[in-house]
Amino acid sequence: MTMIRNIIFSILTILSNNSDAQSLYDVMVIKEAKVYIDDTNWLSTLDSLKQLGNDQRVVADVVLDGIRYDSVGIRFKGNSSYYNVRNQELNKLPFNIKADFVKKKQRFKDKYKSLKLSNVFRDPSFVREVLSYEIAGNYMPTPRANYLKLYVNDELLGLYNSSESVDKDFLEEHFGWKKGVLFKCDPNWNAADLRDCPKGEKASLQYLGVDSTCYYGLYEIKSKTGWKELINLTDVLNNDFDKIEEVLNVDQILWMHAFNNVLVNLDSYAGRLCHNYYMYQDSFGVFHPILWDMNLSFGGFRYDGLGSPLSNEKMAKLSMFNHYKQKNDKRPLITNLLKNSLYRKIYVAHVKTIVNDHFANKKYLERAKLIQSAIDIHVQNDKNKLYSYEGFKQNLTTTASIGKSKMIGISELMEPRTTYLTTHPLYTRKNPVISEVRYIGETEENLIKAKVVDAEKVILAYRTKKHSPFTKIEMIPDLVGDIYSAKIDKVQGTEYYIIAEGDKAASLSPARASFEFHEIK
Repeated sequence: MTMIRNIIFSILTILSNNSDAQSLYDVMVIKEAKVYIDDTNWLSTLDSLKQLGNDQRVVADVVLDGIRYDSVGIRFKGNSSYYNVRNQELNKLPFNIKADFVKKKQRFKDKYKSLKLSNVFRDPSFVREVLSYEIAGNYMPTPRANYLKLYVNDELLGLYNSSESVDKDFLEEHFGWKKGVLFKCDPNWNAADLRDCPKGEKASLQYLGVDSTCYYGLYEIKSKTGWKELINLTDVLNNDFDKIEEVLNVDQILWMHAFNNVLVNLDSYAGRLCHNYYMYQDSFGVFHPILWDMNLSFGGFRYDGLGSPLSNEKMAKLSMFNHYKQKNDKRPLITNLLKNSLYRKIYVAHVKTIVNDHFANKKYLERAKLIQSAIDIHVQNDKNKLYSYEGFKQNLTTTASIGKSKMIGISELMEPRTTYLTTHPLYTRKNPVISEVRYIGETEENLIKAKVVDAEKVILAYRTKKHSPFTKIEMIPDLVGDIYSAKIDKVQGTEYYIIAEGDKAASLSPARASFEFHEIK
């Protein structure tokens, strides 16, 4: 088999079809991976390793976009997406493929160490995960995602979602440092409650005392150390809130909450299971959220953790202040932050930005249709897909069958949801208006100036070093003309944004701050 495999590798390399010009995560380019495993019982072997609950892998060779990678490690991944599918004796299982399993310096194209391949579980539309990651990436550090056709020993297993791994390369790219504390906030569902520990509500960042063992079953540590830092974060969040910006990127958390709420992404911190996100502490001691696992976005999971499953109408009218208005102390990352009036106003501004950017103008639907058109033929040819081709065609707009249950259509949910949000009193309320933002550095004074109308307070947030926390100072109003200014030292490359706070609402410039910002050139 080795000789045959080498011949195949050579042919595929020649026929690589200029794939080097494309990114590994280009959404509109369907990637192809061919896995070759010598073990003829590879399915049983991988099943056995998965059932043991460890991360052991089978050694395999892979041709990805015509490029050969040998001695990679392959295993099954996932929880419900693996166990539910396997219990039905279906063949399309989710994979994790590691390039540096044996060869520690080996990387897939564009420096990536691994491929995380999801089987599009509970999403007949095939677009929930890719579209959700794409939208979230406008507002916070987010993994990239696209599609990949997977073969094992030349047998097509089907079309998969391929998502970028949250690894050291990802951390270096987005935070400028890869050696920080990293937690995957997913509970161990089989962990037993410890007798001497407070009962924690999953990966909710409740404070459970100083004993790190009380947190072990609720979070998966991905760095060598970090329990002390995580406990300190929960302590500040719950007991010393005035120091919250010293340990947490509050603005990114508000973006995460706004995203989860607008897209009714309840298989997240905002839902019953309270999981599917990472927390990363950077070199400045600040934790940042990273969203993960989006296949049940757009109403794919109906449980908000506050009672019965939500009907279609209740999902469409999900309150912007879910958990907060119920004073749910089991979700402190929502309730404690939104108790702060400025944070609450910024959160609403973020909700409005996401709705205006993608939903009020139906941009999301145009993008979803374009993505579906690119993958249509591959979905048709996927003989192992979990749901029907008819379901794929209809689930973008209407409810489709997923076995014995139903999955709401994406626009079937988002059209009434958009109407609900855009007619909400806080959405239609008059906001402060920020304009004419500029830096003036020709004189002895180095000033940031802006025209701001209908604000009670204007705040300048700035930083002189990339990736560092923003310093916030109040801007001073001029005597006339609604002009506000703040003096800062001139440092080329300084990044800044402006927050205008009114009585009931806030505005930001740029609207996508703090992920986007103005810059002193």
